[in-house]
Amino acid sequence: MSEAPLSVLVGALFFLLLFSAFFSSSETGMMAINRYRLRHLARKGNRAAKRTSALLDRPDRLIGVILIGNNLVNILASAIATIIAMRMWGDSGIAIATLGLTFVVLIFGEVTPKTIAAMYPEKVAFPSSLVLTPMLKILYPVVALVNWICSLLMRPFGIRPGQEGEDYLTSEELRTLVNESGLRLPTKRKGMLLGILDLEKVSVDDIMVPRNEINGIDIEDGIKDIIHQLRDCQHTRMPVYRGDVNNIVGMLHMRKIARLLTLEEVNKATLLQETIEPYYVPETTPLHTQLFNFQKAKERTALVVDEYGDIMGLVTLEDILEEIVGDFTTDVSDSSQEITPQGDGSYIIDGSASIRDVNKLLGWELPTDDARTINGLITEEMQVIPDASVCWKVKNYRFEILQVRDNRIKSVRMFLAD
Repeated sequence: MSEAPLSVLVGALFFLLLFSAFFSSSETGMMAINRYRLRHLARKGNRAAKRTSALLDRPDRLIGVILIGNNLVNILASAIATIIAMRMWGDSGIAIATLGLTFVVLIFGEVTPKTIAAMYPEKVAFPSSLVLTPMLKILYPVVALVNWICSLLMRPFGIRPGQEGEDYLTSEELRTLVNESGLRLPTKRKGMLLGILDLEKVSVDDIMVPRNEINGIDIEDGIKDIIHQLRDCQHTRMPVYRGDVNNIVGMLHMRKIARLLTLEEVNKATLLQETIEPYYVPETTPLHTQLFNFQKAKERTALVVDEYGDIMGLVTLEDILEEIVGDFTTDVSDSSQEITPQGDGSYIIDGSASIRDVNKLLGWELPTDDARTINGLITEEMQVIPDASVCWKVKNYRFEILQVRDNRIKSVRMFLAD
């Protein structure tokens, strides 16, 4: 090699630097590639993805073959650069070659190719797999020996290179992944995925219809009043109770009673015969659990009870589905009679309105830790039952209490403060 023409040595050095850049970019591209997208492409039959995935199944072997090749070409490049420098500058060429080659390898063999590979890992890793796969087969004995020595050194630290590490996403990591999907995932689908992930954070008492708002049939009312209520009913299932909601008799499916209503054959005995056993659920049940419970029990409506067995409210399958897909209307005035937008940008809100519903409909961030309703939030903050015309501020939200009745706030004017 020392007798080779200078032009040949310069050409060899140039190609060795290209190989150094190839190994450096391959290492970064392989390690930086999105593993979940890689698996997706491999399942779809992408050959390059399959090759890359096979190499990444044993990262110790992949890194071994890359570093063997990279160190081999760098050492060889260093020797050739030294010969070229000594021919041109004599003994002082050794120092010149060392400094010059270090700078060239750092810029063109390390930083630049690795930066490109980090930005475009898939475009680098897939073509690299064409070279690395046969290279691993050729150098397998050397790679195996190097890995065996490395495994002996790592064994005292409890590291087993051949074992697969934990490779999974937690719900919080998946939520971050969905949030950062950007325009690749439509907004509605992103909202649905986040809604599913949030089910475990929300319990049935967060979305239930409160006890005082349950629309049911009091069997002690007159039959004419009951029939009128049935004909005007907008629900498919209604609880039937005796005197008080806590005295539930059963659940009535309107589909069963529709035929009798047309024939004017409805009486209290008929209604009671058509009722079915009510389905009860604890108020602390997480929504994702309740969703599966509805499916298992073949139920769509449940009465929510507290630890003492008292009725707290009512929850339906549709309520849970709305937490996933969102409300079926987006206009505030149409989607909730409890929220009325005003011309000055404020809202008249019923005191019994759910804080979570207000946050969803208006895009606000009212605290939900200690209260479920607007009435509860204000009384919790003020520590007293306020009078009308009192103003209050919670974070960046201002309240003007409009009406108080029966020790409860009936309506407030709310707006986001500047």
